[in-house]
Amino acid sequence: MRFAEEIVVEEFLPTVRSMLAEELRSRGLTQSEVADLLGISQSAVSKYANGEVERNDRFLEDERVRNLVARISEGLAEETMSPVEALIEIEILVRQLEDRDLIAEIHELEMPELSGHGGDFNVHDPDSELRVTERVRSSLRRGLTIVESASGFASLIPAVGSNLCECTPDADGIDDVAGVPGRIFDVKGQATIPSEPEFGVSEHVASLLLAARRSGLDARAALNIRYDPDIVAALEEAGHGTAEFDAEYDDLDAVVGAALRENPDATVLYHTGGYGVEPIVYILGEDAEAVAEIARGLL
Repeated sequence: MRFAEEIVVEEFLPTVRSMLAEELRSRGLTQSEVADLLGISQSAVSKYANGEVERNDRFLEDERVRNLVARISEGLAEETMSPVEALIEIEILVRQLEDRDLIAEIHELEMPELSGHGGDFNVHDPDSELRVTERVRSSLRRGLTIVESASGFASLIPAVGSNLCECTPDADGIDDVAGVPGRIFDVKGQATIPSEPEFGVSEHVASLLLAARRSGLDARAALNIRYDPDIVAALEEAGHGTAEFDAEYDDLDAVVGAALRENPDATVLYHTGGYGVEPIVYILGEDAEAVAEIARGLL
């Protein structure tokens, strides 16, 4: 009898640690620096980096694992991600792979009698506040990667800047919405993201997202882009419902609610500006990645 946790400890973690050690060493970090970041000995770093530890090919070749290792290595090397944040991101992926995914598949191969039981081989509480907020930040980082890498995205950024936001499932205030501090700006034709996502930093886009949710829209993320009639038309042609609201409002909930009553299926809200107010389009969706992909489809 072998537990799923043993697969995590004996196969997944050694594979990921070896990939991280290899990547960090390739970025010029010393064995001592890598050891400090990963919380292991220098001799272990040497073994991992030199391929002296047995690795599971299924984890090694999984695109999600490779992407996570690349993102964490960059974050640790450039000090934009702490070891604790890296650990939480790894744990999030572990839980995903345990839930009728790769770890569960490997487990069932070793214990065929488990097949068909639909078990969620979870070893961590997925509902803790820390893990909920880190899942939001992780999703937002993935969305921002799409924004940053999308050729021509800067052309969609309004003069006031863009922001990509995502909220927790039970969000009831701005502090429950993560966004980019300082917003996303066009710097010489390149979408520039000044810092890592944080909660409570995007009052404008976050307020719009929360107002839409209070009006019944099932959305967790929002992105603002510049207004253009052709952009609205392109979004409609792509199958997204649109609704216009008044830019000169005293009560955001009221004007957003009225717009959504006109078109309850709208996932794109926009206004055409007002006195001293720049016209803006807001794309809303299930998560930051989905919203970023919609925007990329406009390019």
